Amino acid sequence: MTRPLIMLANDDGIHSTGIRALGRRVADLGDLVVVAPDRERSATSHAFTLDRPLRCEEVEPGWFSVDGTPADCVYLGLLKICPRKPDLVISGINHGFNLGSDIFYSGTVAGAVEAALRDVPAIAMSLEWKRGMHKTEEPFERAAQFAHALGRAVLAAGLPPGTLLNVNVPSERPPHGYRWTKLGKRLYRDQVDERADLRGRRYYWIGGPANGYGDVPGSDCHAVRDGVVSVTPLDLDLTHAGLLERLPEWNVEGFERIVEEEVKSA
Repeated sequence: MTRPLIMLANDDGIHSTGIRALGRRVADLGDLVVVAPDRERSATSHAFTLDRPLRCEEVEPGWFSVDGTPADCVYLGLLKICPRKPDLVISGINHGFNLGSDIFYSGTVAGAVEAALRDVPAIAMSLEWKRGMHKTEEPFERAAQFAHALGRAVLAAGLPPGTLLNVNVPSERPPHGYRWTKLGKRLYRDQVDERADLRGRRYYWIGGPANGYGDVPGSDCHAVRDGVVSVTPLDLDLTHAGLLERLPEWNVEGFERIVEEEVKSA
């Protein structure tokens, strides 16, 4: 019987604590291939590298370093490096939460999305980041333990095509359980810091620190606040069904609305 093939990726780099802990823990679930950036590529979202060639190096057996984005890594892994289509892709363990709207910026989530786009079951794993966590692997080991259990469940039950699971793990203490959640609202203090270099030319730092959570019951934010692992199923279809039903009532002056049936019969 062929063992499952599991591919790992991340956005913190191939030498990060998170992916190393994950690799050690899930190795017994099947054959393992790791394809990850050669350095940290956080907040790159789903960017692809199309303006230059990608360089790939096997840094140790089954572990490949790519000088590109997380999406590059999964694309290259699925289409070239893996000996066959993986049964599961796990992206992480990210050094920091990916809650609510974070999913639109996260390279970790983008890695899982890239797999889901090709109907490969995928999990994005993120761990709450606290100052000084780089000195200990224990929180990552606990998150890897949950990834192992959830990965086993996905391998057994599967996921619908075009879907993925976004997981966030609290770090302060061993979580006492998990919760199926919806996306919440993570708040940030938006800011742009303008400075000048030694020649007087302006430059900018963008993005402010996290500033709490919106009050969305049943959300990923509420789960981690309660010390519970959050597991959010995500669908790649972003269509707003309710708005799509109401839009035909609009009057777009000067243009005729053409329905699909009319196009087919023309």
